[in-house]
Amino acid sequence: MDEVELVVAHSERATLRVGEVFLKVDGDPGRSAREVRAMELAPVPTPEVLWHEPPALALAAVPGTALGVLGAPSEASPAAWAAAGRALRRLHEAPLPAWPGRPLEEVEAELERECEWLLAHSPLPAEVVQRNRRIARGALRPRRPVFVHGDLQITHVFVEHDEVTGIIDWSEGAPGDAMFDLAILTLGHEERLEDLLAGYGTDVDRGAIRAWWSLRSLTAARWLLEHGFDPDAPGCEFDVLRARMRESS
Repeated sequence: MDEVELVVAHSERATLRVGEVFLKVDGDPGRSAREVRAMELAPVPTPEVLWHEPPALALAAVPGTALGVLGAPSEASPAAWAAAGRALRRLHEAPLPAWPGRPLEEVEAELERECEWLLAHSPLPAEVVQRNRRIARGALRPRRPVFVHGDLQITHVFVEHDEVTGIIDWSEGAPGDAMFDLAILTLGHEERLEDLLAGYGTDVDRGAIRAWWSLRSLTAARWLLEHGFDPDAPGCEFDVLRARMRESS
C-alpha cells in the first residue's frame, strides 16, 4: 500500500501525495475551479485532472524532475532551462483567461504593508528593506497583460531529456505581467536567467525582472517566517535581497 505523504499544508490549502496521485484540498472552491480551467487553457504540459469534487482536486503526477529547488544550484542543463523558456513563451502568447488578474494597486499595497512589517520586526537591516523597496516599485508599471502561471517557482517546472514534461500548481493562473513569471522561475537562480531567455527570447525588461525579484522576496518573507519556513537559508529570499545591495554598492 502506498504511504500518504503530506506535501504542503497551511491555513488556505493542503496537498497530499499517495503514490502517483496528488490530492489538493482548498478552502476556496473558486480557486480550485480556476486552477482546473487554467490547466485546460494552457498550451503547455500540465497534470492530468483525475477528478474534481470541491474542495478536493485529484491530479496525476507528472513525469520528470523539477528544474531545481530554492537554496541549491540547479542541476538541470542549459537546454532544459531553454525548453522551459520556450514553454513559457507559448503560455504568454496564448489567449488570456476570462477571469481578471491581480490589480497593481493591490500588489503595491501589499508591498508597502509587508515592508512596514519587516521594518518593525527587524529580521533584516532597515537599509536592505528600504533599498529593495525602491527597486521593487519598478515592477509596479503599466504592462500588457499576458496569460501567466502566477506562481512559477522552480519546483513547479518538470523536465526530462531536456524537455518540459509538466508545469504544476496553476491556482494563480490569470492575466498578468510576463516578467513576473520569468522572475519567479529564476528567483535565487539568477545565473540561469540567460539559459531561460535562450528559449524565451531576449525581448524582456530586465529591470522589471530584478524588481520582481525584490518584490517577491519582500512580500513573501512574513508568510514564510510565520509558517515555519526560513527565508534566511542560503540562497533563499533574504540572500536575494542582499544581492541587490551588492549590485548597487
